Amino acid sequence: MPDPNGFLRYERQLPKRRPVPIRLMDWKEVYPPAGEELIRDQATRCMDCGIPFCHDGCPLGNRIPDWNDLVRTGGWESAVESLHATNNFPEFTGRLCPAPCEAACVLGIADDPVTIKQVEVEIANYAFGRGLVPQPAPTASGKSVAVVGSGPAGLAAAQQLARAGHAVTVYERDDRIGGLLRYGIPDFKIEKHVIDTRLEQMAAEGVVFQTGVDVGTDITADDLRERYDAVLLAAGALSGRDTPETPGRHLNGVHLAMEHLVPANRMVAGLQDSTPIDAKGKHVIIIGGGDTGADCLGVAHRQGAASVTQLDQYPLPPDIRTGVKDPWPTWPMILRNYAAHEEGGERVFGVAVQEFVGDENGDLVAIRLAEVQVQRIDGVRTVTAVPGSERELRADLVLLAIGFEGTEDQPLLKQFGLTRNRRNVLDADLNWQTGADGVFVAGDMHKGASLIVWAIAEGRAAASAIHDYLGAAGELPAPVRSDSQPLSV
Repeated sequence: MPDPNGFLRYERQLPKRRPVPIRLMDWKEVYPPAGEELIRDQATRCMDCGIPFCHDGCPLGNRIPDWNDLVRTGGWESAVESLHATNNFPEFTGRLCPAPCEAACVLGIADDPVTIKQVEVEIANYAFGRGLVPQPAPTASGKSVAVVGSGPAGLAAAQQLARAGHAVTVYERDDRIGGLLRYGIPDFKIEKHVIDTRLEQMAAEGVVFQTGVDVGTDITADDLRERYDAVLLAAGALSGRDTPETPGRHLNGVHLAMEHLVPANRMVAGLQDSTPIDAKGKHVIIIGGGDTGADCLGVAHRQGAASVTQLDQYPLPPDIRTGVKDPWPTWPMILRNYAAHEEGGERVFGVAVQEFVGDENGDLVAIRLAEVQVQRIDGVRTVTAVPGSERELRADLVLLAIGFEGTEDQPLLKQFGLTRNRRNVLDADLNWQTGADGVFVAGDMHKGASLIVWAIAEGRAAASAIHDYLGAAGELPAPVRSDSQPLSV
């Protein structure tokens, strides 16, 4: 039984981040491993509510009160087992997920939720420290599955299907497995040896990885149908949102965020000696206030930017949940301070770029911005500049971190006879199947750019549907439906 007074005896506390001056000298993770005493105390704060709303906040249905209490009582091995029962990759979610489970925690009503995410990553660290044990299927099913894309959705599905006895091959067009986990997210958030360790386990379970393969070009849809009994499309939503209508967008020095992040990650990995987009000594403007913008911010700091300013169209959000617009247990729209913000830079809210200003050589030298009001009129978001509020900021480099527009329009889709919907992603029926027989979809390619925890949940659910489609015995867990949505009012 949990400690009913734990949340009264212990305050919410996270481990201290590595000192800013030190961490800016390298690309290692910001958070050092937490001490066992701190994690035990934080796990003790969990009340094991009669109705654990954290289960509803998490699409994976993680057994959060169970493994919190196991950590509290020192049952780490059992906590590892409980955590992995619902989540293939807690080492990813514990580092990268914004934790909607914490927003739904009952203690979160008072804005003081259990540090679920931190407990989760420490359980994963414990498992990694003792070695991940492969779980190969005892017998082969005789069925084969191709997974296109090696992000969290594709990898989760691949592991589930391999453990069920199916022969699984994962195709990735990059030179290494991991999707955006590998090259889109900086090492100071997740060091890549974490990914490699999990991939070693999956390979030992029978998953075959094929890198450098552009499916649709190097291998066609007909090839996949000939070789495999089912296909899962999990290629993400990598089409970056742009702003081509803004005057000066063509100038040298204006780039999509991924054009900056990917080569920076490859350089850290030792795969190239330099990056074509380097923030060193430059005055950097980041447009967009979300996770990707914060990633660009941290990278610019480590590259030695002269200054960094992050712009957000929306007004400064409150520090705590208002309870009216987004009541508990829904995800609150509050000010989120990432580790990169602690490292420097300026944040400006309620503004939008009106023009990118260049010199006679076509190089960016400044931006012209204005204060704006954002309204939703008849369901359409409208941004209106405030007259007389325009001003210029010096800029040598602008990074557009304003989201993603959906999955890329690629030859494979046409080969399968599939078209993207109005959100530029693929529809799926309740069995996770697209309009092409035996072709399934999961993750951002189906849902649009979303959280890593949703990608894993969809990958697990799609694996369950594929398992049924192949006529295999037994059932695999399916944490979400293809039409499931996050908690909302």
